[in-house]
Amino acid sequence: MAMTMSGEVELAASRDRVWAKLNDPEVLKACIPGCEDLIKTDANQFHAVARMKIGPVSARFKGKVTLSDLDPPNGYKIAGEGEGGVAGFAKGEATVVLVDHNGGTLLKYEAAAQTGGKLAQLGQRLIGGTAKKLADQFFANFAEVVQG
Repeated sequence: MAMTMSGEVELAASRDRVWAKLNDPEVLKACIPGCEDLIKTDANQFHAVARMKIGPVSARFKGKVTLSDLDPPNGYKIAGEGEGGVAGFAKGEATVVLVDHNGGTLLKYEAAAQTGGKLAQLGQRLIGGTAKKLADQFFANFAEVVQG
């Protein structure tokens, strides 16, 4: 099952600062909802562990996060995939674009997510709602850190 979403968030910080924070594993770990571990394994790759609850299904996902199409300080593509054991799998990717805006930075994103296994049986509305909530939470957390 696949779904897409997009959004934007205004940040009262320079594009260079936003770019630096988007590439900082500690910042990403603190901002990703349920993230327990995010360890850099390569220049643009991380091993990740996150605990998530989607409807009645709670799982600990282990997988990797990869950054690609890097265009500092204008944007990149971030992709993640995780296995949640009996819960199934989740994959997602987002294209992030940064533009100067009102003396700060406008961060725009377009994301696509896909699930399989038990998770895919939960229904698109529930998964879509959860994905949107997680994205909103990530960007709210990120805005706090960047503007902090």
